[in-house]
Amino acid sequence: MRLKLSSLAERPQMLRQVVEMADSWPEFVRHDPVGNAHYGRIATELPEYVLFAEDERGEVVAHAYSVPFALAGDEDRHEDRHDGSGELPARGWDDVLARAFAGRRHGTPPDTVSAISIVVAPQAQGGGLSARMLSAMRDNALAHGFGEVVAPVRPSAKHLEPRTPMTEYAFRTRADGLPHDPWLRVHVRAGGVIEKVAPASMTVAASLEEWRDWTGLPFDTPGLVEVPGALVPVHCEPTRGYAVYVEPNVWVRHTL
Repeated sequence: MRLKLSSLAERPQMLRQVVEMADSWPEFVRHDPVGNAHYGRIATELPEYVLFAEDERGEVVAHAYSVPFALAGDEDRHEDRHDGSGELPARGWDDVLARAFAGRRHGTPPDTVSAISIVVAPQAQGGGLSARMLSAMRDNALAHGFGEVVAPVRPSAKHLEPRTPMTEYAFRTRADGLPHDPWLRVHVRAGGVIEKVAPASMTVAASLEEWRDWTGLPFDTPGLVEVPGALVPVHCEPTRGYAVYVEPNVWVRHTL
């Protein structure tokens, strides 16, 4: 597939096509309050960190969102090149989004770039496009003067094993030494290093009625409920009328 890669900063007229591109996210993922507050701001406030790919017909078939943020403390920042080299937060995806926009509000200089999402349209999946977008994201961070990209990765096959601890799954390898998980494997092949698990990377707390609407499941039994697309079970509290999903991700560092 011949592709044209651009950033929204270069082609702001493509904003609508990028943000309206079809995806395959589970519905409940769209209701993380931190994501709801900040994800949509990336395309308008940080267009230079939104990359997208068009096919021969001019249709947007993939996009990659990232954000610059302050990872290291002031005393740890390098003077000549932005390189966070700091402790990666346990709250992963949520924490990065909150830090990125709080930093913009307070004028805190960013020292690294975090991947936020790489999404391939359903009709274009299976052709290695996610790896190409990851490579483009790495190149884009380097072009903006950063020394590393970090990524709170949502392993693509973990939903098939919701009861397996992420601390076990993240470090499982094949006979060739590469990660068992396909999406983690793409990151490692690109030069990333799996560092640790972000145990509370995303949190979705909602009423039982909302969970029933999102999943079609009854949510009438206390305890852990396995939900299609969820990386771990959802904790259900019928007597209190709510259920909570706390998603672990896997931190990967890419030194550029």
